[in-house]
Amino acid sequence: MEAILNWIADNQQMIYIVILMIFVGIEVIGHVPSVLHTPLMSGANAIHGVVIIGAIIVMGKAEPHNYVALVLGFLAVVLGTLNVVGGFVVTDRMLEMFKGKGKKNLKSQDPRSK
Repeated sequence: MEAILNWIADNQQMIYIVILMIFVGIEVIGHVPSVLHTPLMSGANAIHGVVIIGAIIVMGKAEPHNYVALVLGFLAVVLGTLNVVGGFVVTDRMLEMFKGKGKKNLKSQDPRSK
C-alpha cells in the first residue's frame, strides 16, 4: 500500500492531466454534431496506426523470455490492425454513398448513347 501511495505522490501532476484530458475529451465529443461523428471516428480509427507501430516497437525490444510483453504486443498489433481496417472500411462505405449518381452521368455523356 505504501508503494502505491508513493507512486501517486510522485505522479500527481500526471494524474491531474489525465483526469483533465478525460473531461475535455467528453466535452469535445459531446458537442460534435451527429452528422460529423461517423467521419471523425473513421478518421480517428485510421490514425490508430500509431498503436501498431508502438506495439511493434514493444515486441522488438522485449526479451525473448518475456512472454507477457510479447503476448500484449501481439494483441495490440492485432487489435490496432482491426481498428485501422475498420476505419478505412467505414470511410469507404461513406464515400460510396456519394458515388451512386456518378454512373448515370457518365452514360449520358457518352456520345454513342444518343
